[in-house]
Amino acid sequence: MADAHLTPIEVGLTAAIVAVEAEEPHILVAADAKSDTRAGLPFGPFDPLAHRTFEIGLRSWVAAQTAINVGYVEQLYTFGDRGRHAHPGDVGPHMISVGYLALTRMSDNAAALRTADADFEPWYRFFPWEDWRGGRPEILDRIVVPLLEHWVKSGKSEPSRPRGRRERLRHCFGVDGSPWDEEKVLDRYELLYEAGLVEEARRDGREAAAPRTRIPPLGEPMRFDHRRILATAIARLRAKLKYRPVVFELMPDEFTLTELQRTVEAISGRHLHKQNFRRLVESAALVEPTGETSTTTGGRPAALFRFRRDVVQERPAPGLRLGGRA
Repeated sequence: MADAHLTPIEVGLTAAIVAVEAEEPHILVAADAKSDTRAGLPFGPFDPLAHRTFEIGLRSWVAAQTAINVGYVEQLYTFGDRGRHAHPGDVGPHMISVGYLALTRMSDNAAALRTADADFEPWYRFFPWEDWRGGRPEILDRIVVPLLEHWVKSGKSEPSRPRGRRERLRHCFGVDGSPWDEEKVLDRYELLYEAGLVEEARRDGREAAAPRTRIPPLGEPMRFDHRRILATAIARLRAKLKYRPVVFELMPDEFTLTELQRTVEAISGRHLHKQNFRRLVESAALVEPTGETSTTTGGRPAALFRFRRDVVQERPAPGLRLGGRA
């Protein structure tokens, strides 16, 4: 006999749809009149009767809701923490959200966006400490690290955790001489959430945020656990650049090497040395010249290249093995 007190489970599909435009990485955000925060990722229910797979369901409702045509799609993670998608005291169905990373080109969707209740916004608006292209972001030393230092000093020992607060701060934010790892996007957001330093922690009624009368403006909040999902998507894409040619899903069919470098820099949040980058691209044999040139740069004509698709069959991990910082 079924237990009448079991909490019902609902499955939703959440899409982090990424595009790069004007040397900036963008994420598609959808409006929601019922939400107390403006920004959120496109989200829809999984209908097991209408959709044979999660991905089919995702593509179906993304096309229906936003008219966006997504190309590359991969599943990220299943997010099911109680409280990350509910308000305090909520006794409704528990929502499990299956997150996806999708890549597209804004130029391919310009017409669709004019009629859709969604738009692309720069993803560094939500994670300003992740953009190191112009050097170490000011927000780290001015706000983030001092607040986390205070959290570290005020905390009790946590035997259940393999790392203490000081070690986790060093590991995530590269303090005390530790290097900054651009792939630890989710680790950094989760630490800020645990310390009660992002608006979502207060909204979710987390104890660490309760004594604080004002949450510092650490990036723009998102509804539900969508900023957590976006952090996961950014981390996955940054890692994937190094062993899969996913960057070309975001590029036009023909491009200059400078345009390719700027796109890689936008996603990774890093400044790359021009000559080193070009040697890396050449040694990886990821592109081939088209024989044409571009004059849109305003200077000398630049050679145009295209993705060399044969590289996928030639070796198992054709990506850009980015080295240290320039």
